[in-house]
Amino acid sequence: MKHLSAALQAHLDTGTTTLAWCWRLTRGDGAVYGFTDHDRTLAFDGTEFEPESGFAASELRAGSDLAVDAQDAEGALTSARITEADIAVGLWDGAEVEVWRVNWSAPSQRALLRRGAIGQIRRGRLAFVAEMRGMAHVLGQTVGRVFQATCDATLGDARCGVDPEDPAFKGEGAVLDTIRDRAFVVSGLDGFAEGLLALGTLEWTSGASAGQRFEIAQHDRRDGATVLTLIQAPVRPVLLGDQFVVRAGCDKLLETCAGRFANAINFRGFPHIPGNDAVIRFARRDGSNTGEPL
Repeated sequence: MKHLSAALQAHLDTGTTTLAWCWRLTRGDGAVYGFTDHDRTLAFDGTEFEPESGFAASELRAGSDLAVDAQDAEGALTSARITEADIAVGLWDGAEVEVWRVNWSAPSQRALLRRGAIGQIRRGRLAFVAEMRGMAHVLGQTVGRVFQATCDATLGDARCGVDPEDPAFKGEGAVLDTIRDRAFVVSGLDGFAEGLLALGTLEWTSGASAGQRFEIAQHDRRDGATVLTLIQAPVRPVLLGDQFVVRAGCDKLLETCAGRFANAINFRGFPHIPGNDAVIRFARRDGSNTGEPL
């Protein structure tokens, strides 16, 4: 149940209201932004809510069960603080959202109607639509161990134990040439075996994409040169000389954990569980399929 202040309730009881929607978004990097569908700037709680940003809300949908409530906010890519490039590189993914109903003639009269997070964002050339998910969406995330053949740890985390700063698994380089928008000839990585960096990460330390991290799809040698291919092309252009830091990848298999990282003792998968082929096996007198428990 929403609790309204006495002043806001009195305003609503008049029958003639001056209400506006306000959205406060807090990105993962800590930046806070405010937007409103009113035609002038509103301010409260240390945040200025920008008008004429093109924000328009859909209906509010809420239920008494644990289903994820959702609301869409549509906006135009006209605000200097919301750009297509920032959306594309994921700066707005998972941003915390507060939805306020505010008396624009007296912003102290307001009510917080919803908290949530940014979900799927669909964008075009001139506008975007952001899904705002209710807090129940957190309940849909995987918690605990996953019973699977491959490892469910992240390379370098506390459960894995591999040191991601080990020079054997970390390197620095620069772009020598661009093959296409996500494949580059690079320097500084000739000491790494071919394929070691596949499924690893590349973090740009200079250039237009500085601070952005991308996954590496392929790491190979071509005519004596090292070539890295990213899974996703950077949104901002990559220029010759742009520098980066790379870290090795892992395909989550026990053989890789033992052979590449000598870390089989910390393997977090279940490599000996029966595969899908066990379901269609049939019993026979010879061999392993005798009908006895596996």
